[in-house]
Amino acid sequence: MHSSKLLIKYGGNAMVNQKLKSQIAATLQHLKKAGHQIVLVHGGGPFINQALEQARIHSEFIQGQRKTSPEAMEVVQKTLIGEVNADLVSLFSKHQLHAVGLSGLDANLVKVSAKKIQVKQANGTIDQLDLGRVGEIETVQPILIESLVKDGFMPVIACIGTDAEGLSYNINADDFAGEIAAAIEADYYISLTDVDGLYENYPDPKSVLKEIALKQLPSFYGNIIQGGMIPKIQSCENALKKGVKNALILNGTKPEQLLQFFEKNQVLGTKITH
Repeated sequence: MHSSKLLIKYGGNAMVNQKLKSQIAATLQHLKKAGHQIVLVHGGGPFINQALEQARIHSEFIQGQRKTSPEAMEVVQKTLIGEVNADLVSLFSKHQLHAVGLSGLDANLVKVSAKKIQVKQANGTIDQLDLGRVGEIETVQPILIESLVKDGFMPVIACIGTDAEGLSYNINADDFAGEIAAAIEADYYISLTDVDGLYENYPDPKSVLKEIALKQLPSFYGNIIQGGMIPKIQSCENALKKGVKNALILNGTKPEQLLQFFEKNQVLGTKITH
């Protein structure tokens, strides 16, 4: 397979387990040596939960989104940039990946507005709920990412952005990854999850859907696409609509799948194409 520009969204169990982290680093080193350009976006849910607990800050979730107060945001930023991002950069650098730690705060990379969600009340009225410091992405300026990639570096990006006032916001990692993939015109947007792909009949391994066309997705929501898979697939859908060539759902706890896909052309996980 010729060299491609890959945006990899890294999260889930593969991020918490040290052995898997090293395997992923070795896999990325292999892909980079083969000539692929890699940009990595990471979340940090488990680390944030732990840090907020230690700081005795209660987390409230509305429709699966964490409401984020200014105090909580301070902890989120310290954790994502100072701990999770720094640890990944140091691990990847050990594997000669020339990793550079970034967040959406660098060089105006990601600008956001406050995210509001609509909640239907019992009497049928719809309220706009403010999630605090949770960002909805407005613009992405990929110049910094592109120049780093061109010079052989691997950007490792934490999901934080700023608003017009310069306040920082936490951003859903799937949303963030999909928008970055679109902004850099990635050949592949790869979401590493804890499962083998999208199942027609979970957990039957034979029912993993190998390839789906973008136009088929709407009919899958609510049956095949449920729960935690919804934001992942929505971000793939968004990225493809904005010009990304392919989206791929792979199991991050089996890093060898990345090599099998890109080096042996094996059809693994679920590929979503135009």
